[in-house]
Amino acid sequence: MTTAHPRLMSPIELRGHTLRNRIVFGAHTANMSVEGLPGERFGAYLLERALGGAAMIVAEPMPVHRTGVLTRGNFRHGTDDVIPHFRKVTEPVKEAGAVLLQQLYHVGSHGDSDLSFSPHWGPSGGPSYHDSDGSHAMTEAEIEELIEAHIAAAVRCQKGGFQGVEVWGAYHSLLDQFWTPWSNKRTDKWGGSLENRTRMSRTIIEGIRKRCGEDFIIGLAISTSDAYDVTLQGEALAEVVAAHDATGHIDYVTCGHGGYLDFQRLMPTFLYGEKLTAPLTEELKKIVKHAKVTSEAHIRTPENAEAVIASGQADMVSIVRGQIADPHLARKTFEGRAEDVRGCISCNQMCWGRRSRDYWISCLINPSAGREFEWGGDRFTPAGKPRRIVVVGAGPAGLEAARVAAERGHRVDIFEAQPRIGGQFRLAGEQPRRAQILELMDWYERQFEKLQVRLHLNAYAEAEDIRALNPDVVVLATGSLPDEDGFQRWMPGADRLPGIDRGNVWSPEDVMRREAKLGDHVILYDEGGNWRGLGTAWAMAERGLKVTIVTPEPFIGKELARTSSDIPLRPRLAQLGVTFLTEHLIAEWHGSGATVRNMLTGSDMRLDASALVMSTTNRAFDPLSGDLAGIETHLIGDAAAPRQAPYAFHEGRKTGLKL
Repeated sequence: MTTAHPRLMSPIELRGHTLRNRIVFGAHTANMSVEGLPGERFGAYLLERALGGAAMIVAEPMPVHRTGVLTRGNFRHGTDDVIPHFRKVTEPVKEAGAVLLQQLYHVGSHGDSDLSFSPHWGPSGGPSYHDSDGSHAMTEAEIEELIEAHIAAAVRCQKGGFQGVEVWGAYHSLLDQFWTPWSNKRTDKWGGSLENRTRMSRTIIEGIRKRCGEDFIIGLAISTSDAYDVTLQGEALAEVVAAHDATGHIDYVTCGHGGYLDFQRLMPTFLYGEKLTAPLTEELKKIVKHAKVTSEAHIRTPENAEAVIASGQADMVSIVRGQIADPHLARKTFEGRAEDVRGCISCNQMCWGRRSRDYWISCLINPSAGREFEWGGDRFTPAGKPRRIVVVGAGPAGLEAARVAAERGHRVDIFEAQPRIGGQFRLAGEQPRRAQILELMDWYERQFEKLQVRLHLNAYAEAEDIRALNPDVVVLATGSLPDEDGFQRWMPGADRLPGIDRGNVWSPEDVMRREAKLGDHVILYDEGGNWRGLGTAWAMAERGLKVTIVTPEPFIGKELARTSSDIPLRPRLAQLGVTFLTEHLIAEWHGSGATVRNMLTGSDMRLDASALVMSTTNRAFDPLSGDLAGIETHLIGDAAAPRQAPYAFHEGRKTGLKL
């Protein structure tokens, strides 16, 4: 072992099973089932992380009952039909060296009627914080039914090849609802005292131990949040953990962050700090007598993970998004190559963002996530015949195409007109709290050096320059440019923004490159509802400018809602004095202000401003493909059609794989 992370890479025992290191690929909804059954996509997704060195994998949560179904991709509950399908998944993962568990869950009151078509069951009724419905206060018979449902699900997991289960009591789910006096108003043996409030979960765990045996791992998932006084925190949560640990049946407790009452903290984006649960897990380690303690929530990097273990704040760490972004994080760390880990940028765009729309998950910077069974994960097959590849443009599409082509043995030159790589994505990294993007750009430069990719900066490639290199293939990733006409999609009859020729109209790119002359009061028209416009508004506000955001949408950050990052962003903007004007258009720009039009009433009013920033749809920039006849050419990324970053990375990876 050559690692600089010795504590993180040291083994640990759980119920007679040896974990090869302290890195867990924790439970999360990948949403990859096919008609409720695990298939190739899900199996290859888990296997890639096992091959990548993860010590323990906790597979996607299994709903234990019809009243707990939460996503279209949930596995079938209450049936042995899943067992032979799971065995096809579990055996390869275990052969690859990972210990494999499955999480068991029920969301209690916070159900989804669109998917379950059942009443939400909870301890005392009350509203769902997932949809707008209320819930059913369970009878004692129904409590016993759910206890047996958990136990039966664990037995089914064991038969499916899992070496244990993780019982879910996090995020104010069913068991957490029973633990919490605010949501448990019962006066029978299931409510009131701590013993009564933990009776259901303790009975479930005792039943699993009895039915599944002494060598079966049982974990308990909890979460912490201080957003509301009514949720369990600190000492109260520690008492719950101690009550379960005293039984001797739980082998570890894993602590997450946030919950249904503060959903934006559940998968914390870059707006939040890192190692969020380490302070609590440090306290839990002082009270447990039997169980190991796992810290999760925003432990992205091997460095963070080593610090948590070395400081005694936890026995293990759960790195989920970090291992979605780089499935070989653990192996690279073990081999002393932590600098080769492709770090998660905490954007949530394709993991939680796709899951929130009920698709299977992927990753913005690792488009192989969810496609491992088709693309082979992050392990590249050498090309049959090395070719000379020229890539034009070093934005996300060009960077990934160049890297993958070089990984496969091709000789690659990449040309970039700017002095730095990254294109518009690098500008996003200049926005507040988004420096993880700049770290990714550094990672690409290190990979290019190792792969001997020849990077040409400040090099605007003309067709004759490309032909002079005699390439076998040209990949055009020349990106997109802001729309110079200021066209607004909800003013389709106006090809140009009225008054745009009066000057002081800029793009977000102009602002982030500090090329715009903004004055002191800026109107930013935001049509995308994403970071291109809103991150630019944030940057301007932090520079001390007065900013008014005008948007045709009913609220600020519509496209960010899928990632939950809109929730903390809006108060941050408001604290900086940014003003929001929703459901409005820019009817005319006057050079010193704008006439804005109310989309609901059609009425106009004037806003004074020294500059206007138009965050509207870009236009593809393709100056070369028409001049490269006779050469195999691929047009990818924004050069084909302006889109968000994940699709550029996807096309870069896909192109590099097929060259």
